[in-house]
Amino acid sequence: MMNERQIKILSAVIKEYTKTGLPVGSAVLTQAYNFDVSSATLRADMAALEREGMLYQPHTSAGRIPTDEGFRYFVEEIMPERELSKREQQQLQKELLKLKAQNTRLMRTTAKLLSTVGNCAAVIVNAKTGEVSDFGLRNLLAQVDRDNVDDLCRIAETLDYIDERCDTLMRELPEGETQIYIGEENPLAKTRNYAMVVSKYRNGDEEGIVALIGPKNMKYDKNKSLIDYVKKFLGGAAAVTIIVVM
Repeated sequence: MMNERQIKILSAVIKEYTKTGLPVGSAVLTQAYNFDVSSATLRADMAALEREGMLYQPHTSAGRIPTDEGFRYFVEEIMPERELSKREQQQLQKELLKLKAQNTRLMRTTAKLLSTVGNCAAVIVNAKTGEVSDFGLRNLLAQVDRDNVDDLCRIAETLDYIDERCDTLMRELPEGETQIYIGEENPLAKTRNYAMVVSKYRNGDEEGIVALIGPKNMKYDKNKSLIDYVKKFLGGAAAVTIIVVM
């Protein structure tokens, strides 16, 4: 059972790992966060988090990285609702309303916009027509390393055949909720190093999925807000707005 300080340490490790993609050591936490305890105490707490299965140490001399269980705890228990910045809201609203007015290649251009803002691969599937629009595989290529090339190949294969797997995902996704799959939880591609933020959208008798796929150190709070925003747009909302949580 984690205590309050260990929960804060887990949150700080995930925050740092999201920024850098590198193992996080006690020295980083001491410099960047006000824990008001010694480095030895932080190291002891990080070791306790490792025993709890929340962190792991890739090398004996390295810092620690969140496990899938650590990310899952963060997403479900720690992560606050995040508002998009005013700039992000204005950019999305301007571009999406422009697309709606033009009504040309709507899904493809929306996927491109979603990928650009989320810095991940984006995919939108219309389950009724089987139309698939995806964009941003190069965002994943820019973040790949030698240790997860196989995972990236699985993601690319998933995007190639996602129209055939859409029914499976539609059955698994809860109505009205944005779901986050971490690592091997992903029902479409059993990958260790990637995550997916996904939701259904519905517009009359048409329905489909909208998703962002990226590395596990993605910004889950931001990408969940992006998916929530875009699914309202695809669902035919006259005006899409972000609820700001104070």
